[in-house]
Amino acid sequence: MTARLPSLNGLRAFEAAARHLSFTLAAGELNVTQTAISHQIRRLEEELGVRLFIRQNRALALTPEARDYLPGVRAAFNDLRLATDRLLRKDDDKVLTVSTIASLAAKWLLPRLTDFQETHPGIDVRITTSTSLVDFQRDNVDAAIRYGRGQWPGVRADWLMADELFPVCSPSLLRNDKPLRTPEDLKDHVLLHTNNGDDWRLWLTAAGLSTGISRQPGITFDMTFVTVQAAIDGMGVAMGRTSYVKDDIAKSRLVVPFKIALPADAGFYLVSPEGRREAPKLAAFRQWMIAATHNKA
Repeated sequence: MTARLPSLNGLRAFEAAARHLSFTLAAGELNVTQTAISHQIRRLEEELGVRLFIRQNRALALTPEARDYLPGVRAAFNDLRLATDRLLRKDDDKVLTVSTIASLAAKWLLPRLTDFQETHPGIDVRITTSTSLVDFQRDNVDAAIRYGRGQWPGVRADWLMADELFPVCSPSLLRNDKPLRTPEDLKDHVLLHTNNGDDWRLWLTAAGLSTGISRQPGITFDMTFVTVQAAIDGMGVAMGRTSYVKDDIAKSRLVVPFKIALPADAGFYLVSPEGRREAPKLAAFRQWMIAATHNKA
């Protein structure tokens, strides 16, 4: 039996309130009253049987369940907007749709996209997130950023960047009562994992440690950028990948406690249809992406 979807108005209210961490700002964006937002959120929580917000002293915070739920809701609304745009817009030669995985979009691409828009103000970039390989005939996507070895049949794959693997944590974790001076100290800390990831086992092997450390009780998330955020919040030690954590390290939100880094055996590529006449918008984006990654931007 298919589960009934919750109220669309409730989901819109949740997404806006979660983005602003404010019922007042969400109400302004959706052109309704703050009372209406509060009512819609309460109804959604009742429908789901899950508490989504923690309300305390005029501050609003997401519950752990809401943090897990938000990326999927946000991606669904983004897909709806893209589908509507494709239906209604006539100037497709000015709209560039790029598919990528959510973690790379959140931690690397979106913080840099303003530079592309300033350089190419006539191109309207739309980002859609998916873990599936793009079908360029079916999905109406111009290009995709994918992780692998670049050996996908029927597509052009332009090398962008590689990653190194290394543990990262919040600076506050180094100041608590449990030391984190050597890799052996990891046994006394909570390890943060991403579903279907093998990074901890690979790094521990390279560091000459028992892989059993990676099987000690920890916390697992379904997306890398959520795992990284948990590390920033001081919940434990995460396995970082260069492209996902370099900005947070530069801004001192994360630190690298050890000097051991493991080169990844794959990397990120910009993938586009092979054999098609290439649109200028895609050529411009490819040139910008290669420059941004090769210049270590």
